[in-house]
Amino acid sequence: MSVFTHTRQSPPDVAASGDTGRPPTVGVVIPTLNEERNLPHVFARLPRDLAEVIVVDGGSVDRTVEVARRLRPSVRVVQQTRTGKGNALACGFAAATTDIVVMIDADGSTDPAEIPAFVDALLAGADFAKGSRFRSGGGSHDITPLRRLGNEGLNGIVNLLFGTRFTDLCYGYNAFWRRVLPALELPDPDTPAPGDGVKLWGDGFEIETLINVRVAAHGLRIAEVPSVEYLRIHGESNLNTVRDGTRVLRTILSEFRRERRRRRRRTAPAPAVASMAQEG
Repeated sequence: MSVFTHTRQSPPDVAASGDTGRPPTVGVVIPTLNEERNLPHVFARLPRDLAEVIVVDGGSVDRTVEVARRLRPSVRVVQQTRTGKGNALACGFAAATTDIVVMIDADGSTDPAEIPAFVDALLAGADFAKGSRFRSGGGSHDITPLRRLGNEGLNGIVNLLFGTRFTDLCYGYNAFWRRVLPALELPDPDTPAPGDGVKLWGDGFEIETLINVRVAAHGLRIAEVPSVEYLRIHGESNLNTVRDGTRVLRTILSEFRRERRRRRRRTAPAPAVASMAQEG
């Protein structure tokens, strides 16, 4: 496991893990869209001591919701408010009540049995535990040469622009203390969808990159946890390498400009009128 802190600014108090005197509660958020055949495998591998399982459904036309409730009667089902994986995660995070929130996929590509390793990283002092297929002990049965090349390129750009040491930018298996959520500033789930059918920025597959970059920009302590990505069990992925890779690149550049504006605001001198008012 690799741990690093991006120190462009001091971490906000809201992100401090702290010691509440009791074991932290752990919950998982699972975005779904027509995943009824995959859920039995995923649910069977969930740790038994999870305090909360949230399934965010994107309008499935199969028996996804029914199967989730049959497999785990205590499951919380949330209907996402717009479209896209980013919106699904934002809806799930907004509904989460546990101290630690874990985000996994419903297609069987991320192994729920790895959740304890992510929790251990947070208990060891990290604010954000980032899954990596390219750390020793990790791997992928699914990534294509083109996706690997694209990930390496995008990863390098982020490390150069933000001074980070990520090894796997575009992987969505992550966990974090719920108090980190304000720093992510995700699109509000209650915002209406655009009338032209275009996704709001952050509602698509670029969500993982947006989260990773904002965690780094806020100076939070990040731990990379080796993780193995498996093939989707049933169905087809909605990921489009070129289209979604382009959105990720746009996200990186947009977040870099956003961070530069934030830095300028933090270093801007106080208005002269304020000094005059104090003198008077």
